[in-house]
Amino acid sequence: MTDFTMGTAVGASAAPRRDIGLKRRYAAEKRFRIMGLLAISVGLVFLAVMLVSIVSKGYTAFWQTTVTLQVDFNEAIIDPNNKRATDQNALMAANYPKLAEDALIAKLGIDRDDKAQVRKLKGFLSDGVRAQLRDIVLADPAVIGTTRSVDVLASANIDSAYKGQIDLGVDESRRKVSDQQVEWMRQLSADGAMAEHFNTGLFTYGASSRPETSGVGVAIIGSVYMMVIVLLLALPIGVAASIYLEEFAKKSRLTDLIEVNINNLAAVPSIVFGLLGLAVFINFMGLPRSAAFVGGLVLTLMTLPTIIIATRAALAAVPPSIRSAALGLGASKMQMVFQHVLPLATPGILTGTIIGLARALGETAPLLLIGMVAFVADYPKTPFDPATALPVQIYMWANEAERAFVERMSGAIIILLIFLMAMNITAIVLRRRFERRW
Repeated sequence: MTDFTMGTAVGASAAPRRDIGLKRRYAAEKRFRIMGLLAISVGLVFLAVMLVSIVSKGYTAFWQTTVTLQVDFNEAIIDPNNKRATDQNALMAANYPKLAEDALIAKLGIDRDDKAQVRKLKGFLSDGVRAQLRDIVLADPAVIGTTRSVDVLASANIDSAYKGQIDLGVDESRRKVSDQQVEWMRQLSADGAMAEHFNTGLFTYGASSRPETSGVGVAIIGSVYMMVIVLLLALPIGVAASIYLEEFAKKSRLTDLIEVNINNLAAVPSIVFGLLGLAVFINFMGLPRSAAFVGGLVLTLMTLPTIIIATRAALAAVPPSIRSAALGLGASKMQMVFQHVLPLATPGILTGTIIGLARALGETAPLLLIGMVAFVADYPKTPFDPATALPVQIYMWANEAERAFVERMSGAIIILLIFLMAMNITAIVLRRRFERRW
C-alpha cells in the first residue's frame, strides 16, 4: 500500500513537469516557424522592391518617341552630280539630316529664313536620322526624287520629355528642353505626328553613343554564342568527369584531392576565372580579345565545377538496388551506368546544367577582363568576331552620364531577368517531365 501510494505521488508530480516541457517545445517550434515566415517575408519584400524599382525605371525603354514626317528625298541633296550609277559610295555621304530638317520645318510651318527658330530645331530629332534615311535610300534608290512618310526618331531629351521623365515646370535654364521645343512637341502630338511606338530598336541596335539608337542586339547575339559554347563544352566534360569520379574511380588520396579542388573551384570568385582566361587564352594562346569564343571558354571553366557537383549528386541519388539489379542480370559496368543509372540521373543533371548556364549568363567580371567591354556596333558573324554580352552592356550603360541611358540600362536588366526566368522554368519543366517518365 505504501509503495503504490509513493508511485502514484511520483507520477502525479512528474506529469506537470512533462506538460511544462511539452509547452516549451511547442512554444519553441512556434517561434521557429514565425522566424522562418519572417525571414521569407523580408526576402520577398526586398525582391519586390528590387523588381518594382527596375520595372518602374525600365518599362519605358520598350517604347520610343517618333515623329512622322513627309520626307522629300531631294535628288539635289542626295546625289547632285548623278554619280550613283557609276559610284556605289555616292549615296553614302549625302546630307540626310537636312532632308529630315526640311521635312520638320515644313511640318511645323516655320519660316526657313528665321534663323533663331531653325537653330532651336537642333537636337529635336535624333542624330541617328542620318543612318535611318541613308538605309532607306540604299535599300531602294528609286525613292530618290519622291516624297515618303517616315517615322523619324526623336532625340533622347525630347523622348524623355514626351514620356514625362523631365519636369517641364522648372525654369527653362535648368532643363535640356526649351519652351519652344515643348510647344512644338504639343503641336506635333495634337496633329498625331508625334507618338510612342514599340521600340524594336532596343532588340536590334548595337552599341551607340546616342541613347535613342542604342540596343542590346549585339549583346544578345554575343550571349547566345557564349551559352552555346558553354553548353557544348561544359556539359559533356562535366558529365564525363562526374561519371568517372562517382562510378569508376577508386577512393584514394588523389580522388579526394580532386573532389576537394572541385568544391573549392565552385566557390572561387568569377573574376579569378577572368584572370585565368586573360593569361591563358589571350596572352598565351593568342586568341582574339572581346570575342564570344574566348568568353565562352572562360565561362566554361567557371561553370564546370557547378555541373560536376550537381551531376555527382544526381548520380549518387540513384538507388544502389538499380546498380545491383543491372549487374545481377549480366550487364557490364559500362552498360549499367549508361543504360540504367544515367537515365535516372538525367533530371538532376539537366537542372544543374541549366542553373550553371543561368549563372554564366549573368556574369560580368570575367568578361570585362578579356575585353568584352569594347564598343561593338556591328553584329558578330562568328564567335571569333568582336562582341559583347548582356550583363556587360548593362555595366557600360550604368557608367554613361546621360539620363536616358538609365532607362536603357533598366530595360536591359528586364530582358536579362526574362532570359534567366525562362532558363529556370525550363529546368523545372524538364525535371518534372523526366521524373514522370520514370
